[in-house]
Amino acid sequence: MSISSNKRIVWIILGVLVCFNLIVWVVVYDLNKPRLLEVSFFDVGQGDSIFIETPEKQQILIDGGPSSVILEKLAQEMPFYDKTIDLIILTHPEHDHMRGLLDVLERYEVENILWTGVIRDSNEWKEWMRLLDEEGAQIKIAEKGQRIMLSESVFIDILYPFENLNNKEIKQTNDTSIVAYLSFNNTSFLFTGDISKKIEAKLIEQGSLDSRVLKIAHHGSKTSSSQEFLESVSPEIAVIQVGKNSYGHPYEEVLSRLKESDIDILRTDEKGDIKIASDGDNYKIK
Repeated sequence: MSISSNKRIVWIILGVLVCFNLIVWVVVYDLNKPRLLEVSFFDVGQGDSIFIETPEKQQILIDGGPSSVILEKLAQEMPFYDKTIDLIILTHPEHDHMRGLLDVLERYEVENILWTGVIRDSNEWKEWMRLLDEEGAQIKIAEKGQRIMLSESVFIDILYPFENLNNKEIKQTNDTSIVAYLSFNNTSFLFTGDISKKIEAKLIEQGSLDSRVLKIAHHGSKTSSSQEFLESVSPEIAVIQVGKNSYGHPYEEVLSRLKESDIDILRTDEKGDIKIASDGDNYKIK
């Protein structure tokens, strides 16, 4: 072996060691970040996608938006070496909530999947079912009363649907959307999918919905966000996930109700990605 070959090998070894050292430091830095609950409302255009990371670094994805842009969003939030997601929640199998999850299932290893199990006559739904079979994740059907304990102080309560909808064929699935309540000590989030005022009224009958942050249903549609519902939730912040659209979302009457209730409005079409971080008592918008 020549001297030049030996030098080349030495440089290769040194390069590998430097790369390994950098990876170690990245991991150490990530593990030593402040222990916060972080909820990111992704700007995915006209659709919903929400990424949650708990203080214990558990990762939950609610919906995937209407395209593969979700993969770019996840790459920004998750370390490059992390290819697993603890829980995916599909609120309902409509294109603007489900399409991106198909790409996520192909790219990431998912441990748990929570959805309603409703049947849709669409190619995307058929692909979703095929990928569920291949993924090997633990599948759970959402129903009121379920509590997902993420730690001693962080949990998700399922408030709706009120009944098991597994294998039921429903053409209009907006009102089958999973409604979930995320709690971390004195900070709470209410995720509403695309429910209408009819379901909002039923939720009010069930009891207090008080939450500091409310994900506005159906991209700010006039079919949702009644005054009674806003009063029941009494949020400090309302997040509207919306993009360029021909539906008129968000409707001016919804925005007016939010403003009259002195609720801060954050829109992904204006702010881009919206991240809210909390230590359990206070929160900060990033």
